[in-house]
Amino acid sequence: MPFVKLRQALSRLICPSEIPPAPVPTSTLMTAAQHADLAGRQDRLLLATGQVAARQVQAMDRLGCLANAEFRIYSQFGEDGIIEWLISHLPNIPRVFVEFGVEDYAEANTRFLVRHRGWRGLVMDGSAANIAHVRADPIHVLNDITPVEAFVTAENIDALLVDHGLTGEIGILSVDIDGNDYWVLDAIKSVSPAILIVEYNAIFGDLHDLTIPYDPSFERFSGHFSGQYYGASLGAFKKLAAAKGYQFVGTNSAGVNAFFIRDNLALHIKTALDTCRAWPSRHRDSRDETSGMSFVRGTKRADLILDTPVIDLLSGQTRLLSDLGPLYSDQWLREM
Repeated sequence: MPFVKLRQALSRLICPSEIPPAPVPTSTLMTAAQHADLAGRQDRLLLATGQVAARQVQAMDRLGCLANAEFRIYSQFGEDGIIEWLISHLPNIPRVFVEFGVEDYAEANTRFLVRHRGWRGLVMDGSAANIAHVRADPIHVLNDITPVEAFVTAENIDALLVDHGLTGEIGILSVDIDGNDYWVLDAIKSVSPAILIVEYNAIFGDLHDLTIPYDPSFERFSGHFSGQYYGASLGAFKKLAAAKGYQFVGTNSAGVNAFFIRDNLALHIKTALDTCRAWPSRHRDSRDETSGMSFVRGTKRADLILDTPVIDLLSGQTRLLSDLGPLYSDQWLREM
């Protein structure tokens, strides 16, 4: 190759941006219908994988703790596996659920139940865009789910359930609104779920029964810029659940969701568990004052919100988080 042509070829290798991109053959462009078909095939493959995992979990007669059953298909962490194990040990519970705070329902605690077991239920979120996405999702057409746009509060939750035909015994109630979760759960009287799932705020620790004060307009990032101030501690939910007739059976290993079983069914689960274990969280989803990710970890997450008010359910007093002293047990400190 002549030197000039060699130099030109080398320059193209060194500076590939100077080379115009090759045209994409029309035959390789996918239509919207082809994209939808591919997404459907991928979802069916994912579902098949989950069904294999479900059969393995169903065969587990005993667990060291709930986290041993974890697998994730549509849930945020390992809740799909935990739920599958629980319902396989609770025969004849109603195949009906309520889940609120679902966002666009692509990632949810009950989606695998709908796809795998044909459960029906009510899903709610405060975002119109999210609910429009659920209504456009094939899961809405192919299954019996009712998507409802609603900003859930303690004042409206029971009416929302009754208005959509949800009363009496149901299979699962899943609560995750990153805010008034304690107060909304306390206000629910119309349904009696066999399994209760609540998202707790592990940043509040495991030594106190704490919740944010009730504000019907509360939103997570308006409550505190960091997004670490919301919800209630695990101890607060244990206290409330016990008053409602539920027993704590464990959390997921990510330290996010807690599981409770109604008193008349709890023996089926507790006799198959070595321990009802609770885990601290390790997520690092904090924001800075410009709404950028700050990735604060461990106990420093609590340091961000020490000046925020919480209700200590033991005393009934509203106090600053900083006034409560240590928040974490030695075990949680080791595991964080």
